[in-house]
Amino acid sequence: MSPSDRLTATVSTKGQVILPKAIRRALRWEAGTRLPVKSTPKGVLLKPEPVFVETRLEEVFGRLAYQGTPKTLEGMDAGVLAEAKRRHKS
Repeated sequence: MSPSDRLTATVSTKGQVILPKAIRRALRWEAGTRLPVKSTPKGVLLKPEPVFVETRLEEVFGRLAYQGTPKTLEGMDAGVLAEAKRRHKS
């Protein structure tokens, strides 16, 4: 990004910072996205909070019992691909 392309955020009298729409759109940060703030030697770091609490496999393995016919790896891959295509039609 060249100096002429730099985007600017402004701090309001309430201490709020409005991030440029191009940045919010590129990072998919929508209203309500929680951004913990960290001061670093190079400036301020904003990273979105994870949607889910980090867990270990041992904590969740086998939690959901499945009663149907076992799925093959090919069947699971086909299902994931079909859902991805459905979600990203537009």
